[in-house]
Amino acid sequence: MKVYRNFLFGPTGTRQSMAIENGRVTWRDERPCTEGEDLAGKVLWPSFIDSHCHILPMGLMMRSLRLDGCETQAEVLDRVRDRHRALEAGQWLFGVYYDQTRFPDGEHVTLHDLDAISAERPMILRHVNGHASIANSAALHLAGVTRETADPKGGEFVRDADGTPNGVLLEAAHEKVTNAAPSPTLDEMVAAILAAAESMATYGIACATDMMTGRYDLRKELEAYRIAAETSPVRFRLCIQWRDLFGPRAEPCDDLIQAMNRDTCSVWGAKIFADGAIGSATAAIYCDYEGQPGNSGMLMYAPEKLLSMVERADQAGWRVAIHAIGDRASDLVMDAFERTADPRRHRIEHAMILSDAQIERMARLGSHCTMQPEFLHRFGHAYRRQLGPERAFRLKRFRSVLDAGIPLSFSSDRPIVPGGPLDGVRTAANRPEGFDPSENLTLAEGLRAYTEMGAVANADEDLMGRLEPGQLPDFRLEEQA
Repeated sequence: MKVYRNFLFGPTGTRQSMAIENGRVTWRDERPCTEGEDLAGKVLWPSFIDSHCHILPMGLMMRSLRLDGCETQAEVLDRVRDRHRALEAGQWLFGVYYDQTRFPDGEHVTLHDLDAISAERPMILRHVNGHASIANSAALHLAGVTRETADPKGGEFVRDADGTPNGVLLEAAHEKVTNAAPSPTLDEMVAAILAAAESMATYGIACATDMMTGRYDLRKELEAYRIAAETSPVRFRLCIQWRDLFGPRAEPCDDLIQAMNRDTCSVWGAKIFADGAIGSATAAIYCDYEGQPGNSGMLMYAPEKLLSMVERADQAGWRVAIHAIGDRASDLVMDAFERTADPRRHRIEHAMILSDAQIERMARLGSHCTMQPEFLHRFGHAYRRQLGPERAFRLKRFRSVLDAGIPLSFSSDRPIVPGGPLDGVRTAANRPEGFDPSENLTLAEGLRAYTEMGAVANADEDLMGRLEPGQLPDFRLEEQA
């Protein structure tokens, strides 16, 4: 038995001791204790739980060209040109954290700009929000995209005036072209997952939920997570893309799921995207984007299709998490949850634009809501450009959601943002200028949303999040303030 004594328990501020045996907390209370490791008054907290992120993609992106900080198209192209010169012939060039909303004119780099550097080397610049990208001619050719290629459902190949794709790819079009790139091997997946986990562990994260498992090859990804979990400093929870469970190319995976050890790695449920993102003007909203008449975003599926997808997963016993950023998308998600046997089993991800009536409805349903406070800090410029300052002011209504009694957890959506939980907690407690300060939470509420409520989001409240007897002993230490 390992005993820790003389620490302040963060959630209560009381001086306590704790014992751990056989990988579980056996007791934690205020009993006087003279044996064990003296923590000398340090503050002991439950470790962070990031209940919405992208683990494998983060690890793979750590090897890509970073474009964050570029304030003009010319800066982007200079970095691409330098990376092109450093790569061997035939290698794909991947750029990440591209963001046209930082440019003075807000205009995208296009295929023509990238082809001027190389029309032979395939290039893809991934938008910072993960819902769009820019490709050159070589990448479009390998994906089979021509002038005659129709837009995929839930996506768009942006085109020049003559109808030729200009390399700007939105939503499903972005997925079609990125799918043409070489897939990582099993060993490369394991290495990427471990690299991401080691990065997360430095932030005090002990459990993370991958929200898009199956992006490359479902069975290979499940095996990679299982292998990585054997040595990872972070526990994994996985949310499998709906199409990989119920689509026409779905592969049986029950054997791999059942082989997992819940303590280290398990599958939580199924993931569906209802809409896009604000930065790429593809989140489904009830009014037009600023300066873009006729553009109110896009739905990934027709409302009837979304209803049937949720119904199918629910009846098969799966929990469902649905990405819904715009207010129109959130209403459609709630329509679908309302028709399930128990809406409390399901999650709505992001819910960035919510009216008072929508918050009341979500409270009645009891569905869990996961939000990412750090977005306000990192992407405020994009939200104001795309929505205007008045609509952006009301984004991410933490206080209203929590006060309505809606189960609320915080997460990062990394690698969209760096993903330090304390950055998210501080942002939730002190929203940046331009966002409604009446929606701030206290630091204590923010910490609970990133610990105990992260466990609730993952249906792990019996296993982690509070350091109660019988739970996993995941904790972090801080010096007293």
